[in-house]
Formats: sequence, C-alpha cells, structure tokens
Amino acid sequence: MIDLSYRSLIWLTYRMAAGFALGLPLVLLTWSWIKKATSMRRLLTIYWKIASLMAISILLLTDQRPIGYILFFIAPILMVGSLWFWIDLNEELSDLPPWRPLPLTIRIWRWTITIFGFFASGLNLLSLNCISQNKEGICTSWLEPPRNLHLALEKVFGFLFGANWTEPLAAFVGYAALIAYLIGIFQWIIIRLPKQGRIAGEF
Repeated sequence: MIDLSYRSLIWLTYRMAAGFALGLPLVLLTWSWIKKATSMRRLLTIYWKIASLMAISILLLTDQRPIGYILFFIAPILMVGSLWFWIDLNEELSDLPPWRPLPLTIRIWRWTITIFGFFASGLNLLSLNCISQNKEGICTSWLEPPRNLHLALEKVFGFLFGANWTEPLAAFVGYAALIAYLIGIFQWIIIRLPKQGRIAGEF
C-alpha cells in the first residue's frame, strides 16, 4: 500500500497547481488588464502560454498516456523559466514602485511559483517510473486527480453539449494541443530567439 504522506504530497501538488499556477495567474492577468499594466500583462500572457503544458499533461494522464508523466515533470520547470527569462520584463518590473499592490503581488507570486516549480518537479521525478512500469499504488495516486477532474468535466460536457467526454477524447484533445504547443515553441526557438534573444517581444 502506498504511503499516505506520499499520496498527500501528490494531491498537494495538484491543488497548488490549480490554485497558484492556474487560478491566481488568471486573477492577476485580469487585474493587470484593468490597471493597464503592460509589462505585467505581457509577463502573465507569456506565462499562460507556457503553463498550458500542465493542462495538456493532465488531459493525457486522464487516459494514462505515458507522455503525460514526462510533460507533468517538465511543465513546472518551463513555467518558472518563463517568469525569469526575459531581460526587458525583469527590468520593467524592477522599476515599478515595490509598494504598489499589483507589482508587489506579482513579485510574491513569482517567488511562490518558483518554489512550487522546484517542489513539483522534484516530486514529479518519482512519477517517471510509471512510464515503463505501472506500480499499482504510486501510479494510481498520480492518476487520481486527473480522473476526478475528468469526471467533473464529463458532467459539465454532457450538460452543455449532450455528448460524452470520454478518456480517449481527452487524450485526443491533449495530443492535438501538444502538437500545436510544440509547433509554437519550435517556431520561437528557431526563428524568434536568435533574432530577439531574451527580449520578450511578440512571444
């Protein structure tokens, strides 16, 4: 039987991802739009583009696709990188008055996501064993949160569209989104990064 504290850490990772990595940034993005804070809005928009990889990994884990474990391990690292990589945005944020509510909140949130990212990736490293061998206790615990989310989406999808939101359909949507994600990333790496360097530009 899997250790209960380990299972609790897995659930904590998913809950922190839902709250700090997906929920709070949406609030901050809305706040930055209202305040017309351009640099913070650009930072959060870039972050959301990168953070979508975590949602893709959850879709794939819903149907127990092995690549989902790899993406769930990589996503927090990329999310942290997207917050600190840009020279122009870092300079603009550092020039803002630190006592103003929005810049202060974003600074605290950036450090929170940084800590969460290293914590999540360290814990997710253990899940990579599930790619080659399906250990009943450990791997089942990693799949519990995606499956619970799937059940909730299944009810919403059925209510709104009168259709079934199945696990294979979730995996199909996940793979389609992953292809689009990779195309965008490779386009940026090959075309824009050599020209712009660490300037956010039109990322």
